[in-house]
Amino acid sequence: MASESSRSSRSRGSGQKRGVLCGHGERPVLRVSGTKENPGRRFWGCVYYEVNEECQFFRWADPEAGSEDPHVTRLKRKVVALKADVKASEWKLKVAAMLCLVGWVGCLCCWLQGLLNQNLGLPCLVPLKLG
Repeated sequence: MASESSRSSRSRGSGQKRGVLCGHGERPVLRVSGTKENPGRRFWGCVYYEVNEECQFFRWADPEAGSEDPHVTRLKRKVVALKADVKASEWKLKVAAMLCLVGWVGCLCCWLQGLLNQNLGLPCLVPLKLG
């Protein structure tokens, strides 16, 4: 329960469950689970969860979802995994683009240095004097 609540999003509003109070005497807050076991599943939790962990109020907002079709559950897990893959791929693409940009800037600098050396009458490569 604690891991589900810690990785969830909170919302307070007209969707609060009426008549049910947590251990603090407050109305529970509707949250959305972010766990692998129950991705996107809504539940009611204590409003003070992240502040005071004495209250362990927890109740699924959709109790019949526990008997959800196994294909839907599998697809939800697959969606979560695919989203993680997309984020990783986007990061790799950004790194590759930056490396490409650095390479092109380096090539441009070398080319401009060669042109400058030609205009000044300097050889492109200065031979090393040994000894």
